[in-house]
Amino acid sequence: MRELKLSKAFTLIESGPVVLVTTHDGQKDNIMTISWTMVLDFTPVFAITTGEWNHSFAALRKNRECVIAIPTVDMLDKVVGIGTCSGKDTDKFAKFKLTPVQGKVVRSPLIKECLANIECKVINIVKKHNIVVLEAVAACIDTTRKEKRTVHAVGDGTFIVDGRKIDRKKMMTSKLPSGV
Repeated sequence: MRELKLSKAFTLIESGPVVLVTTHDGQKDNIMTISWTMVLDFTPVFAITTGEWNHSFAALRKNRECVIAIPTVDMLDKVVGIGTCSGKDTDKFAKFKLTPVQGKVVRSPLIKECLANIECKVINIVKKHNIVVLEAVAACIDTTRKEKRTVHAVGDGTFIVDGRKIDRKKMMTSKLPSGV
């Protein structure tokens, strides 16, 4: 085995799919790209990592709500573009030709072009690590969408695309919550 610099260790376990997080600051909508997400348990509680460096963070902290929109591989260039410009001076919905859709519970918009959208309320912000803990309050998925593969950031500007699904539900039945 070859030694790996500790500064690159995170690239081995960079977390789940790259997501788009929408916010509404009372006047306008914004979108930020987030690659650091975490499912906390089998309840609808999630966490993202973000902070003062993101323009959307002030709206997230003030209004305590957002939407986690899950894009697919065909949207990768838009996802990267959204993550490389600021909502401070850019209308990202217009620039990237995305359609905001009113949600059921929160003011932050869903993104029509995404595979799924999860409306969330902020239940905690862990300042030391910039972890925003979210509770899902509504969710929807576009079952008619042909492209369903999500992307995962490696952390160095490269991405991994979901591949073939392998079903082991029968083997895991005793460990899965009912209804999954």
